[in-house]
Amino acid sequence: MLPRAAAAASAVSSTAAGGTDTPPRVFASGREDGRFVTSTGFIHAHLKHLKPKLEFDPEMNPTDYPAWQDAVRAKLLELMSFPEFNQPQPPPKLLWSKQQDGYQLQKWEAYPEPYSVVPYLVLVPDGISAQSPGPGVMCFPGSFSSKESLAGELELDGKPCSHRHAARNRMALEYVRKGIVSVAVENPATNELDDPIRKGSYEFSVHALWAGRCYESISVFQKHHILQWLKQQPYVDDARIAVSGHSLGAKPALILGVLDPMIKAVVWNDTTIDWRRRAVATNLYRIGTFQYVPGLLAWFDYSDLQASLAPRPFLITEGGRTAVLNKIRQAYRLLDASDRFTLVYYPKYATPELRPLDDQPVPEGLSMEEYFPYANIDAPAHCFKGNIAVPWLVEVLRQGGMAAKPASHEQ
Repeated sequence: MLPRAAAAASAVSSTAAGGTDTPPRVFASGREDGRFVTSTGFIHAHLKHLKPKLEFDPEMNPTDYPAWQDAVRAKLLELMSFPEFNQPQPPPKLLWSKQQDGYQLQKWEAYPEPYSVVPYLVLVPDGISAQSPGPGVMCFPGSFSSKESLAGELELDGKPCSHRHAARNRMALEYVRKGIVSVAVENPATNELDDPIRKGSYEFSVHALWAGRCYESISVFQKHHILQWLKQQPYVDDARIAVSGHSLGAKPALILGVLDPMIKAVVWNDTTIDWRRRAVATNLYRIGTFQYVPGLLAWFDYSDLQASLAPRPFLITEGGRTAVLNKIRQAYRLLDASDRFTLVYYPKYATPELRPLDDQPVPEGLSMEEYFPYANIDAPAHCFKGNIAVPWLVEVLRQGGMAAKPASHEQ
């Protein structure tokens, strides 16, 4: 029996050929010149044929890689639109601390730019001190999860976290239990950063765009500010700092990794796809306003940013479209650093025979659910993969150590 996505592909083809009376599911010009009268048809075609200016070339000469990497970093920094100030901002402030089982839990406030306060949590393992500094990791949650949930704490209302997979998404708590200083920072317009007058991220996102910023750029700037603070802490070895993000938090982790070559390793706890090609396949399916970065797709996709991390250790915990993953793998091969790229698929798609659509072209006109099998996405199992990420990062952050391959890793 064909997977639902394959059946959808057949339906799309027959519709495009005029074989049914149902509304079309693919954009078709109908003109001899191939142009579109409809605006959405035009922008869909534009994205479909867009060649990003700094897209990674798998055939690149290894000697050209550093210049390409520098160009990607410079353009990404420009796209992030970091603000500049005439006066320095106040340093972060410790609000309180308390001893937990095996670590100290601290709450801090950062003041990254005028009018802005960003609370965050710091978990410091027992035995870590200025005399015996340890590794550190910045932890960013998925979707609208809180910093408290990352630390395994009650929410600010005193209730347990009720989000899906709450017990598995305690990223900072898992890392600190392995001796890593863990900093938990939540995403803008969520939890303590939410506002009762305009709850949620929509108004924040669109008005940030009006102001020449965007959700992603502000999220990254806030986290970058806290990262600079972390580097200065005497109990943290600044040569062994990593970033780890789940879902919505994966992108700021990646962007920080690209912008800051001092970051030792990046954990991408999400699927890897080309966002532009997904938009084309799903007829410009609407995603949250917090996802859009003006101008980004003209230059590169997130998989190109991932390729630019080489040769630093990089982990992907939830697979993705294998052709896209092979592009990243090739970047590491170019630099003779294949052992520093670790890829793990969802168990549902763990082996090639479980990925029958890997070599099939992705049709257009798909719903998001129909797209998932083409990208090897198991949405119900989307959560922080501590069983993979934690031992991997422990090995990477050991002095001079390299990551051991998980048992489920596929070469």
